[in-house]
Amino acid sequence: MRTLLVLVRKDFLNFFRNKAAVSLTFLVPFAMIWLFGNIFNVNRKDSGPAGIPLAVVNASDNPAAVKLVEALQAEKSFRVITQFVNPDKSIRPLTEADLRPLLRGAGADTHFALVIPADLVSGPGFGLHLKILSNPRNEIETQTVNGILQKTIFTAIPQLLGQSLQARAKNRLGDERFKQFNGSIAGAVSNAFGGDKEQIERSMEAGDFGLGAATKASATPTTSGAPSADVFSRLIRIEDEQVVGADVKSPFATSVVGGWAMQFLLFAVSASAASLFRERDAGIFQRILAAPVTRAQILWGKFLYGVSIGLIQLLVLFYAGRILFGIEVEKHLGLLVLVCTFAAAACTSFGMLIAAIAPNAEAAGGLATFLIMLMSALGGAWFPISIMPAFIQQFSRLTLVYWSMEGFSAVLWAGNSFVQLLPILGILGGITAVVMGLAVWRFNRGNIFG
Repeated sequence: MRTLLVLVRKDFLNFFRNKAAVSLTFLVPFAMIWLFGNIFNVNRKDSGPAGIPLAVVNASDNPAAVKLVEALQAEKSFRVITQFVNPDKSIRPLTEADLRPLLRGAGADTHFALVIPADLVSGPGFGLHLKILSNPRNEIETQTVNGILQKTIFTAIPQLLGQSLQARAKNRLGDERFKQFNGSIAGAVSNAFGGDKEQIERSMEAGDFGLGAATKASATPTTSGAPSADVFSRLIRIEDEQVVGADVKSPFATSVVGGWAMQFLLFAVSASAASLFRERDAGIFQRILAAPVTRAQILWGKFLYGVSIGLIQLLVLFYAGRILFGIEVEKHLGLLVLVCTFAAAACTSFGMLIAAIAPNAEAAGGLATFLIMLMSALGGAWFPISIMPAFIQQFSRLTLVYWSMEGFSAVLWAGNSFVQLLPILGILGGITAVVMGLAVWRFNRGNIFG
């Protein structure tokens, strides 16, 4: 037994000497649990998404329109945008003409808009008219927004309809006849079903005709085909317009394959960069440096190799998506190769930096695993960043995964031109230059060539 205890103690000592093993066992899981907890707001009573951008244009002068906007602003899941910032920083009300460029913009975080048209309530009929514009790049995000938006509209709509009817009746009958009409109806309801006549009359004037229960039922799935939802769908005419991606053949695969490919690429280039330690330990660098080869040439040779293998891997994975899921690759091949090249360069520079700051291959592997998982989660490779808290979303834009996925979406989903891609390519190029510069600086002061 004593021998077994000594052997166990030996293994524990070796384990705690290995910082990479300790971090992968304790620190990485702790950090990921903290990250996922903040992403999904587990400490909030309402743990759903918060702050999803929703552009709202109110072109109606009907009081019901203002009530609907207020209902949307009260919904915590949405961050309602009603103003447009001009190039000179002045602010004006958002218009419908602003929406399509806003939804199409490269790197734009607003993917949904609601238009309340001037004919919100029009004609002699009983009902409302709304219009929804969308750029449904991610299926999870789209289903979430549509569900919350319909729930909010259906919850607010009965009273809005009642208020609209009351206003129309008041305009046609005049104040005195309108009051007599409501009083007669309230009296008849009170006599037939009970209740206080004055309270019923006040409810009618507020637009409450007792449709609230039907609204709640309409917002909740039922096994009977949701007849109440069908009733409200007839009362509310909603026009749906998909601004971007309407012609994409495989929308869901097009939106997610890029994120998966980036995660695999990061692991691949990090492992490739870690091979620097194996070559050092095998004495390969000493033999190479004995020839007319400089340290800088060795590093840039590794960089070009990483970019080449990364480009090949990305293209193979996208073609796998084409074969398996029908992603349209050939149609956008030229620009896709360009984005993949910049993404591979950014990933390779990341792997080189890991190798430059880590003392050995084991530490490099542990640090790379943690950072890759962190960037994949923050960058939107696992789930849409719009469901994350606002302060987490700010860090998303600091990751190369986010900008690489923006580039893939701009090409495969939005069909952007080269000029439209330039901002994204510029950011990826800037990330590559900065990170690779840090890696070279650290290599020149390290002992990787010793």
